[in-house]
Amino acid sequence: MSVANAISDTGYEAWLRYDRLPEQLAAVLTGWCRRIVMPDRDVLFGTVRRELTSALASLTGAEPEILDAPGAVADAADISGEGRALIAATAERAAALGLLEAAEAGALHAEGYVIRTVRRNGFEAVLIAGGTARGLLYGAFHFLRLAAIGSLDERALASLDITERPRNPLRMINHWDNMDGSIERGYAGKSIFYRNGRFIADKTRIRDYARMLASIGINALTINNVNVHETETKLITDEWLPDVAEVAGIFREYGIRLMLSINFAAPIQVGGLDTADPLDPGVRAWWRERAADIYRRIPDFGGFLVKADSEFRPGPFNYGRDHADGANMLAEALEPFGGIVIWRCFVYNCQQDWRDRKTDRAKAAYDIFVPLDGRFRDNVLLQIKNGPMDFQVREPVSPLFGGMSKTNQMLELQITQEYTGQQRHLCYLVPQWKEVLDFDTYACGEGTTVARIVNGSAFGRPIGGIAGVSNIGDDPNWTGHLLAQANLYGFGRLAWNPELTAEAITDEWVRLTFGGDPVTVDTISGMLLESWRIYENYTAPLGVGWMVNPGSHYGPNVDGYEYSKWGTYHFADFRGVGVDRTVKTGTGFTAQYHKPHCDIYESLELCPDELLLFFHHVPYTHRLHSGKTVIQHIYDTHFEGAEQARGLVERWKSLQDRIDPGRYRQVLERLEEQAAHAEEWRDVINAYFWRKSGIPDEHGRKIY
Repeated sequence: MSVANAISDTGYEAWLRYDRLPEQLAAVLTGWCRRIVMPDRDVLFGTVRRELTSALASLTGAEPEILDAPGAVADAADISGEGRALIAATAERAAALGLLEAAEAGALHAEGYVIRTVRRNGFEAVLIAGGTARGLLYGAFHFLRLAAIGSLDERALASLDITERPRNPLRMINHWDNMDGSIERGYAGKSIFYRNGRFIADKTRIRDYARMLASIGINALTINNVNVHETETKLITDEWLPDVAEVAGIFREYGIRLMLSINFAAPIQVGGLDTADPLDPGVRAWWRERAADIYRRIPDFGGFLVKADSEFRPGPFNYGRDHADGANMLAEALEPFGGIVIWRCFVYNCQQDWRDRKTDRAKAAYDIFVPLDGRFRDNVLLQIKNGPMDFQVREPVSPLFGGMSKTNQMLELQITQEYTGQQRHLCYLVPQWKEVLDFDTYACGEGTTVARIVNGSAFGRPIGGIAGVSNIGDDPNWTGHLLAQANLYGFGRLAWNPELTAEAITDEWVRLTFGGDPVTVDTISGMLLESWRIYENYTAPLGVGWMVNPGSHYGPNVDGYEYSKWGTYHFADFRGVGVDRTVKTGTGFTAQYHKPHCDIYESLELCPDELLLFFHHVPYTHRLHSGKTVIQHIYDTHFEGAEQARGLVERWKSLQDRIDPGRYRQVLERLEEQAAHAEEWRDVINAYFWRKSGIPDEHGRKIY
């Protein structure tokens, strides 16, 4: 699509724009793909057909011809006829046609695929073969991704040889949507699923969303908030299951299994029982009946996501039971149908006394769940937030990942930017997530990374994966801030393959979204890759976290949570700042890590600067590894961060003649808000610490 034709572009198509390719590339692609051969039939094959035909027509200007081969065809040449073609089939069918070795087809993961140039009997073709129809769908999207970014010239198409398998069995989106249409921690409009206590009648947007998720390899999602309120508790009942089944059918067409967040107290609230005790026979029978009813309506239902005994939600603690009791009761009900229970580990004392310096929210998940290791059924996964606190711009990796070897685990990331600018600020989180996934826990010696733990390979666990809290709503561009689409795209790509680099993912997204102009690609890629550090510079320093307005979590308020029940303290006084989590003098949190991390974090001399205030309370005059004092670091980073945020505006303005006016204006508006807000952060944080410490900025800059 040319700039002239995109004046009113809203960004709705996200990275699935499929803009017309330059004539030479379009001609080459047309030559190879003017015919699409699809010798299989399945609901997902219809999806593959639609995606390939519409995308190739958009990319090349020529709609391909579809050839449905008879079921008994034994020779691939009979399918394609003379010349070139694109063949889309299951690996089993491709092997039967002699286009794939039987051993390779048999070894291909159900969701894996091969994209390969094949030659036989005087014809040549591009083969996309999936381990199953889902794998074929992912392969088709991979092929279209390569085409859309301009990678498929004649040489590339003549020598394709790609084999991909997902590294994580479960690649999941968690929605925190409520049936009144609101979204908890949603920053992009209202829910695309619900309005005024009912499901939305027009489900076109849901289908478009399913396309987006499938294109980045997502294979599961929940559609309701983990804080399950009264109306949403009924989603597992006859009242709402027909609507749930209809939505499940839409996602099924894109290889995505639907799951539901459930209320642990549902047997009382909608079942008429007087208890939800997980060891009560009547409660167990009630959940078995509910599971059977759900699967009668939704045969491929994925299972339940549970937030229990957390932030006033009901759970097994109410009955003197533990989390293994609660999770196993639900797992038992789902197991006959192949369902799973995802049990969140975000459990801590949210009635903490701020005067108590020993109770530590960061320790809670480890202390609660590690003693239960080995007691959870094989269809239970523990979903663990990336850090021990709550999605802060900087915190250490949760030690729970290295603490349990006999339990399936999932990593929970927050795509929606609750503490990182709420999609009003540019904060690209893929570099942060890469650090988490690459973190070596040393649980089984060197190389026991978080990525290997959550995919199950480190401890030989049967299931695992990554979940991301959704950042979409009904805003025209899906994510409020157009550039926040990169976080959703990057999440899916990392969940598929955590070994991808942040730079490669960023380059893909920019090219798919804005085209291949080198200046545009370099400028936007640089803005994205630097934005996390920029946001960190002007917000909470050195890993201490929080310092936000209570409730909204938007904007600076250094003492906003300092005297609250939530356990989110920085302990700043006139002498220093930071939380002592050492074994020697503090809460003992450092002991939850394996060596060498426990020793590194315990040591004031070895602790990384960026996490210093998370692990240590230090004087303002303490010198960092950088050579600066803590107080001077605070001043310098906040002045620098505000300046960098202003620089993002200027960098974007340099692209005015290279980007359509519709998308240019909406991003500029967000960046200008960010620059102004960064100055507010700078002034509030610097003024607070100057008044606390009495130590002036050595450069004499304006502090209020």
